[in-house]
Amino acid sequence: MANLAIAGGKPLFPENSSFQVSEWPPRDERTAERLREIYFSGDWSFNSPAEQQFEQEFAAAHDAAYGVFMANGTTTLECALQVLGVKAGDEVIVPALTWMATALAASYFGAIPVFVDIEPDTLCMDPEKLEAAITPKTRAIIPVHAYSSMADLERILAVANRHGIPVIEDCAHMHGGKWAGRGVGTWGAVGSFSFQQSKTMSSGEGGICITNDPEIANKIYLMKHIGYARNVKQGQAIKAPEGLLCHNYRATAFQAVILSEQLRTLPERLARYDESARILNEAIADVPGVRLQKHGRLATLRSYYSLHFLFDGPEFADIPKSRLTAATKAEGFEVGNVCHGPVYKHALFNLDASRGQFRIAGGSCPVCEKLTPCDIGLTHQTLYYPETAEKIGTIIRKVALNANELRKLS
Repeated sequence: MANLAIAGGKPLFPENSSFQVSEWPPRDERTAERLREIYFSGDWSFNSPAEQQFEQEFAAAHDAAYGVFMANGTTTLECALQVLGVKAGDEVIVPALTWMATALAASYFGAIPVFVDIEPDTLCMDPEKLEAAITPKTRAIIPVHAYSSMADLERILAVANRHGIPVIEDCAHMHGGKWAGRGVGTWGAVGSFSFQQSKTMSSGEGGICITNDPEIANKIYLMKHIGYARNVKQGQAIKAPEGLLCHNYRATAFQAVILSEQLRTLPERLARYDESARILNEAIADVPGVRLQKHGRLATLRSYYSLHFLFDGPEFADIPKSRLTAATKAEGFEVGNVCHGPVYKHALFNLDASRGQFRIAGGSCPVCEKLTPCDIGLTHQTLYYPETAEKIGTIIRKVALNANELRKLS
């Protein structure tokens, strides 16, 4: 008789079983009332008090002195790169596994993204592969704290410092994270965060740069605010600094209020995610062939955009990801696919290596290409309820222990 539901066995959880998933983005009356106040105040943008408050709160929560709030997490990376002196034709090193914005932020003004392979345990940029990717054209390095893992900042910064290359941390998945007890985003020259709809803190769209360097903070602010300094009122005559190409990348007070309220409750969310991660790790601890991504060598507090199972043991060598996800769905809950594979192979990434629009360090990223086809993930909305994590852990365990049945399915 079959054990797995997908093969005709009895499902662990019938269709009417309750799996609690956090409603996202969160909504509450307190935030609604604050938004109403902003609406009637008419103070909606142009460095409004609400924006200033959020910048200060978010920067302080990550151990930074300065925050610059703007339209999204791509503009934050773009501004950081240009303020650090990256120009057209320069190279910017990024990991092979990230969302395409990390690479495109450099491409938008003619710089060349260079893809480096990832570590097999954290899925973040491999510091050992980083050094070999550096050339005389390298002007910046952007490690990404991916999903629920942190890039090895200590080792990456050691390489960067030897070569005199600035580091920008892409923290789009790591709101509230701490590396060796200090906030992510403060180890490099600039930290960049996204508040897009799916992120652990969300205002639909939005982003912020944080830094401890006052000169960098001031230049980034001028860039996003069409050359206006913080103390200049709308309509006043100004003269933007010569040579600094400034944009209108402003966000609004409405987004700032939503995020301020989410920041208050972020520690409670992170504690819930941690408990769910512990439950899931215990569920598969003795199951051969499957593992959870590691959190990072010196990570002391992590956030969770998502949490990823890697079915990379020989037991699953010839079982496609689609069959694994179908098997979990048949048991009562589909474990989603939130991993897109190497950026340079993504359907929406349309740059051309043959025209010199990007470069793959060493010619390939074998770890990334091997692991992404056997990676399935859980979103932070799912991780919010530890009782849901217990059920999912049971499902993953059952599916993983019956690899032979999966292999026989056509």
